[in-house]
Amino acid sequence: MFPKENKAIIEGLLLVANEPLSAAKLAEILELSEEDILELLALLTEHYNEEGHGFQLIQLAGGYQITTRAEHAVYIEQLYQPAPTGLSKASLETLAIIAYKQPVTKSEIEMIRGVKVERSLSTLLEKGLIIETGRKEGPGKPIIYGTTNDFLRHFGLASLADLPDLNKFLEQSQNKEDADIEKME
Repeated sequence: MFPKENKAIIEGLLLVANEPLSAAKLAEILELSEEDILELLALLTEHYNEEGHGFQLIQLAGGYQITTRAEHAVYIEQLYQPAPTGLSKASLETLAIIAYKQPVTKSEIEMIRGVKVERSLSTLLEKGLIIETGRKEGPGKPIIYGTTNDFLRHFGLASLADLPDLNKFLEQSQNKEDADIEKME
C-alpha cells in the first residue's frame, strides 16, 4: 500500500499542471516506478468516481489530467464562458482532413476540399494544432502535416483512436441527403 501523501502529491501536480502529465514524468518526480504511478492513478480515478466529485481524472494526449465532469458543464459555463475556437469553417474542415488522413500533404488536402488551403494551414500551424511532420518522397518533396498533442487536448482526446468514426458521419450525411431528396419529391 502507498502512503496517502503520494496520492495527494499526484493530485497537487495534476491540478497545477497546464497540460497532461505522463506516468513517466510523475514517476520521475515522486521517484516511484511507472507501475506504482499507474496504480495510484487508478486509485485516484476510483476515488473520484465513488465519491461523486465534481472532477475526474482522465487520460488525455498521452498523459493524465484532472478535469471537471461533463455533466456539470452547464453550471460551469455560467461562471466561465468558453473561449471561441477562433477557427473558421474552412480551418475546421482542413483540420478534420489532417486528423483523419495524416500524414497528408497540402495538395492531398486541396484535392479533398477542392479549394486552396494555405490560409487554413497557416492558421492551424500558428495555433499549434498541426505540425510539419516531414517531407514526402517524390517530385518537389512536399511537406507532410499531422496533428499535435495540443490538438488532442483542445478536442479532449486521449489519442487519435478516440476520433469519432468517420464512416458513421458519412453514413448519417448520406441518410440526411436521401431524406432531403424524398422531401423534395
